[in-house]
Amino acid sequence: MRKNAATWKIYRTRFLIKARQLNETLVFVDALGREHRGQPGDYLVESSDGGRRIAPRLIFEDIYVAMGPADELRQSPIESMPTLTATKRRHAATA
Repeated sequence: MRKNAATWKIYRTRFLIKARQLNETLVFVDALGREHRGQPGDYLVESSDGGRRIAPRLIFEDIYVAMGPADELRQSPIESMPTLTATKRRHAATA
């Protein structure tokens, strides 16, 4: 599967994900051996851990809100988010 940075966008719900809308049928088997099938209009979704899945268009567009294009050359918003531990330390230092 070819990964073209220009076609990926960042979306958010509770978690940040990358996704791109399919323009042709896509079938693949994930690392756990599960088969995924997508039709034109569905979305290929990549989570922060690198896992990929297919989300049906109607469900995806009901849940996710676009945040803008994904730029592979800059740091991912997912990677730049502070951890809970770092946040707690920062607040403790200012108290």
